[in-house]
Amino acid sequence: MGIIPARQRQTPPRIRAFQVTLLVLTSIISYGALVLPLIISPATITLQVGDVSPNNYQAPRTLQFESKVRTDDARLAAMKSVAPVYASPDPAIARQQTDRLRAALAQITLIRDNDTIIAEQKFSILDSMSELNLQPETIEQVLALTPTRWESIKEEALSALEQVMRRSIREQDVDTARRSVPSLVSLSFSEEQVALVAELITVFVKPNSALNAELTEAAQQSAMEAVAPIIVEYKIGQIIVLRGQIVTAPQFEALEQFGLIKTETLWQDYLGAGALVLMVAMYVRLYFSRRRMAFLLDARNLLVVALIFIFFIVAVRVTIPDQTVVSYAFPLPAMGLLIATMFGVEVGIVFSVAMALLAPYALPNMPDLLPYYLITSLTGVLVLGAARRVWTFFRAGIAVAWAGIIVLIAFRLPFTPTDGAGLLELSGAAVVSGLASSSIALLLQYFLAQTVGLTTALQLIEISRPDSPLLQFFLRSAPGTYQHSLQVANLAEQGAELIGADALLTRVGALFHDVGKSMNPMFFIENQPQGQMNAHDDMDPAQAAATIIAHVTDGVALARQYRLPRRIDDFILEHHGTMITRYQFNKAIEAAGGNASKVDKENFRYPGPRPRSRETALLMLADGVEARARAERPQDEEALRKVVLSTIESAQKQGQFDNTQLTLRDLSIITESFVNVLRGTHHPRVSYPKEESAVTNVLTAPRK
Repeated sequence: MGIIPARQRQTPPRIRAFQVTLLVLTSIISYGALVLPLIISPATITLQVGDVSPNNYQAPRTLQFESKVRTDDARLAAMKSVAPVYASPDPAIARQQTDRLRAALAQITLIRDNDTIIAEQKFSILDSMSELNLQPETIEQVLALTPTRWESIKEEALSALEQVMRRSIREQDVDTARRSVPSLVSLSFSEEQVALVAELITVFVKPNSALNAELTEAAQQSAMEAVAPIIVEYKIGQIIVLRGQIVTAPQFEALEQFGLIKTETLWQDYLGAGALVLMVAMYVRLYFSRRRMAFLLDARNLLVVALIFIFFIVAVRVTIPDQTVVSYAFPLPAMGLLIATMFGVEVGIVFSVAMALLAPYALPNMPDLLPYYLITSLTGVLVLGAARRVWTFFRAGIAVAWAGIIVLIAFRLPFTPTDGAGLLELSGAAVVSGLASSSIALLLQYFLAQTVGLTTALQLIEISRPDSPLLQFFLRSAPGTYQHSLQVANLAEQGAELIGADALLTRVGALFHDVGKSMNPMFFIENQPQGQMNAHDDMDPAQAAATIIAHVTDGVALARQYRLPRRIDDFILEHHGTMITRYQFNKAIEAAGGNASKVDKENFRYPGPRPRSRETALLMLADGVEARARAERPQDEEALRKVVLSTIESAQKQGQFDNTQLTLRDLSIITESFVNVLRGTHHPRVSYPKEESAVTNVLTAPRK
């Protein structure tokens, strides 16, 4: 067949360095977005009991837990409510105190009855008795009593003390017992004598019932054990503590249960975030090192993808921490939809996986948020597909919503207590996420296509409509070239479908590849009326070549004037690559007497560049094959195949495919595709009788 395998396209060192630099910068920014909540978010603020709350804290999910703080407080209150257990009154203490009183009274009697001691000495002796500690007025009263009355008072004092000490007197009850002594004295005594009796025995009233520590502790323990653990429940969105409030122990416990605070910032958090970012970066790098894609070779495309990824990772990490409902309503799938729209489904899937791994990292609801983001994003990208209709965006949004609801039922409902109202609220958030994602992706793809010059399927479909301004100008100015472009578009599109290239981009690029000829249409033979003299015959070959070659630059100028996507420029510039205008070059050699050394070949060479993608390489082949087939008019399939193979071989020999990823298998598939299409176009036709004969026959037929 004479075809050599096309060399695999090598990434230029400059682009490779840009890829690595961009990946590193994106990873650093993503790491910053992951650790930002660990630094400034309420989820990582160091807070203690008694501090003033710096934020409003809400329950991110419905949760029940055993409150140790509340349970301990209730058990402590139960323990304190238990009355101390005291022993029964000790009779020995009563006897001891009665004996002491009896001895003191006997000593007073001896002093009173001692006639050898004068009154002043008796007063002094009684005043010095520390055990009694009598007041001076009481001593004088005692010395003044008659013996009979003194004996009565002695007996009454012993009787009153015995009555008091029969009672249970605890340490804290001593004063009460002493105050009760006067009520125990017989009513036959005067108030002065009652006071005397009370003063004599008050000092002998002592505690006779001691605290039983073992029984008290047992009673307290029993009361504490009777208190059941206290279960606290918080509904999703319920306020835990308001900003400006003093944080209490129960509130602090609830914040810890929800993971909304940490007592300290752990280095493990930062290390874990770094490990995750490194893993995702390696995943992206390894994937695209195995899957060589056209967007990887364009610095602008790489920068757009990086900026989109950075925008969404920063936005999601700033927005969703501690916002349960918002985290499910956040339109994160829009990132995958947007990238898939501009760079293909496969690229959208790769970055959707990366984003789903990073976005929910270290959040309390990460176990169900991670599959939620992952499945909704992948579902949206797969349903969106090639994104060739506006409706497909809304269909993808609906798919995202349903996928979100199903994930909530599968991953949240069985593992996190959620009532019907909570599930309904989260389902509504999933619907918001789906519709918002599709709307954002639709608007942003249009904005990026207009401002950055990226190419989207919707934009390609829009500009390829027959009523688009440039195609209308093309059709009116150069109808022959327009028809040629339609044929080339059919050829190239079929080939692109079969080798897995971008068929839509290939077709639209083929439609506009020769649009520059509409600036000077009569100079090109397909637009010249039959029988008209060819203008090339009377021109200098170099001048004619320059005029022909100008259709490339004229085409780019028209594309810029009508604001076509920059990707279409590649098809206009590369469809002839760096080949030469062979007809004019040969005419120049003839004019030079057959001496090729007198002809500057570069004057007849297209400016290029050579095709840099499979799509533009397909256009080059389709353009050459269609032109040769129209000129040579092959009569059978074998002749068609020779035209196709000859065109491919010529381009190969000139190195036109060196910067593409076309393989030998691709070229074989393209050959068969072109032959099949051309066979339907150039098949032999039946010769019909002339219309005049048919009319004549009708006119001359005999009438009935």
